[in-house]
Amino acid sequence: MHVRDLTQFLAELSENNNRAWFVMNKPRYDILRVEFLELVTRLIVEIGKFDPAVIGCNPKKALFRINRDMRFSHDKSPYKTNFSAAITASDRKRPSQGGGPMYYFHITATGTLLIAAGEYIPPADRLRAIREHVVSDSVGFSKLLKNKKLLASYGGLQLGEQLARPPKGFDATSPHLDYIKLKSFLVRKEQALKKMLGDELEQELIAHFKNAYPLVEWLRQAGEIGGE
Repeated sequence: MHVRDLTQFLAELSENNNRAWFVMNKPRYDILRVEFLELVTRLIVEIGKFDPAVIGCNPKKALFRINRDMRFSHDKSPYKTNFSAAITASDRKRPSQGGGPMYYFHITATGTLLIAAGEYIPPADRLRAIREHVVSDSVGFSKLLKNKKLLASYGGLQLGEQLARPPKGFDATSPHLDYIKLKSFLVRKEQALKKMLGDELEQELIAHFKNAYPLVEWLRQAGEIGGE
């Protein structure tokens, strides 16, 4: 993967976010997309060595489209200024699909690499299953929060958007209440790509995804995913 070429393309796209420019530069995009797809294909193989559940993930379905959904947005820029992918066991990468935990990453126009894993704003039934799992497996969840590799890579579970009060069916005495109030269960890490080459990027992603596996595994134990 030519990381420098990708960030250069995205930087230019951010300054010329219109269809005419994109059509003129479509050959560049096509080459970069093929390289990105090859990277994701290799990642699936490598992740499958410690998480066999993702071996069957379709790499093409793991990639997000570069076209933005502008239907409900004031921003009418037609294209995203990042390349992104989500590797799952179900091939359902959108939170609304309730496909379970995922390994996610994106590269931005400013040369930032975001690595994340877990479930971002899952649908209501799935979120409730996770919250109930926090209570039923309080000991296991406590161990997860203290996992050394998870902490080393991400600093712990993200304490992001959460409810002001305990969700329905839970009370103030519920174990790990601060986490039960969360709307997402994920870890994330941002870093500058700097002069990172393709092989270095791949190894960086594999290392951090491996350290996130305990969270992914624990989340999969939270009820049935997507009605499977």
